[in-house]
Amino acid sequence: MNGWQALFLKEVLRFWKVSFQTVAAPVMTACLYLLIFGHVLENKVQVYNQVSYTAFLIPGLVMMSVLQNAFANSSSSIIQSKIMGNLIFILLTPLSHRSWFVAYVGSSVVRGLAVGVGVLLVTSWVAPLQMVSPLWILVFGLLGAAMLGTLGLIAGLWAEKFDQMAAFQNFIIMPMTFLSGVFYSIHSLPDFWQVASHLNPFFYMIDGFRYGFFGVSDVSPWLSLSLVGVAWLAVSALALHLLRIGYKIRG
Repeated sequence: MNGWQALFLKEVLRFWKVSFQTVAAPVMTACLYLLIFGHVLENKVQVYNQVSYTAFLIPGLVMMSVLQNAFANSSSSIIQSKIMGNLIFILLTPLSHRSWFVAYVGSSVVRGLAVGVGVLLVTSWVAPLQMVSPLWILVFGLLGAAMLGTLGLIAGLWAEKFDQMAAFQNFIIMPMTFLSGVFYSIHSLPDFWQVASHLNPFFYMIDGFRYGFFGVSDVSPWLSLSLVGVAWLAVSALALHLLRIGYKIRG
């Protein structure tokens, strides 16, 4: 086992040892969203023809869970290691900045997908789901988890205190997630908010992911794939640069 594999395994075991908190709890939260919104809006909202609102809601909740937990994994690991002082033990190793990136983002993808699969398995009994294009589901699931894992890595490097991390999550990640079309189609919004939604990269992740289930979406999945791919490359370049210069982790 080489260096990045050891760090990757360490990060996976870190969240898996408290899986009741890191995996089971987010699955339960998504189920509560489904029960509340599905029960209230099932007979009042229909987004796509032949697709119930509850069925429409499930892929959005799955992807929302993937994104939030991928972000939480890398961000919490970095900030906890910085504050507790044990990050020095990783800094002493000869690992390159690329190894750090692969290990932290890779473990975030694992946690995000683990939670997403859990949400899908638990909620799928509520409404029948078809998988029109499983490849699109896999591609957007992986890309979305990698995107948020990378953003979590950047946030963890930037933050120096837990309240800074909480501010990043509460004022940036949470609003972008909830305003991305998880609970609605953007075509139901006023013109201004439709334009605003098209500026939100999270919208394209969820819309492309949902396309894999129903074969319909608010925008072309190819457009979503292109925009999300470019956005991930941009944030990955930034994360690699920050790791290379030791931003806020080397004195």
